[in-house]
Amino acid sequence: KDVQKETEPHIYLSKEEVNEKIQSYNSSVTDKLKMTLNANGIYTGFIKVQMELCRPITVQSSQSQARCAHSNNDTAFYLPDGCVNTLHISSTNTVREVIEALLKKFFVADNPAKFALYKRCHKEDQVYTCKLSDREHPLYLRLVAGPRTEMLSFVLREHETGEVMWEAFTIPELQNFLRILDKEENEQLQILKKRYAAYRDKLEEALGGVWKPG
Repeated sequence: KDVQKETEPHIYLSKEEVNEKIQSYNSSVTDKLKMTLNANGIYTGFIKVQMELCRPITVQSSQSQARCAHSNNDTAFYLPDGCVNTLHISSTNTVREVIEALLKKFFVADNPAKFALYKRCHKEDQVYTCKLSDREHPLYLRLVAGPRTEMLSFVLREHETGEVMWEAFTIPELQNFLRILDKEENEQLQILKKRYAAYRDKLEEALGGVWKPG
């Protein structure tokens, strides 16, 4: 069960401290996703983000549409649960920039403001989840925590706003949602019809055996 935890204060590190932490980090990496410290003090590295989206996302059908808003060719679908994506970022990239880069990488047409980045930590058999502010720097958090994802992992979710604010969605998005709901409703209806048809066949077969003259 997730437990909300307050945001931890940012501790500013000297260039020497950053260099030491990067060396320690790289010595513990097992997937070759190491960090690199540049001469200007900015470092680069990789973070993995798990997608935990409850609502469907709208994806542009081609790269040429990336300059447009929503078009009739955009498609909406549910992202597979547990999908993990890797991003190469720098220590200057903020949470908001990471969300925008992640959506751009997969041609997601939805407004980045609909999403939030969370950090998830495992401590004392409990899972602590905290929504990161737009100004925080994910690569710094990754560096401080080390490369082990069980110590710290990142999760992309929709904003937890209680009820869905449908007015924040565009007309094409809402139309796509309706098409998805209609499809799911029809699929569930067919499943129910097959299930009850099977029950009816078994009942009729049982009744035939009971009333069979003998």
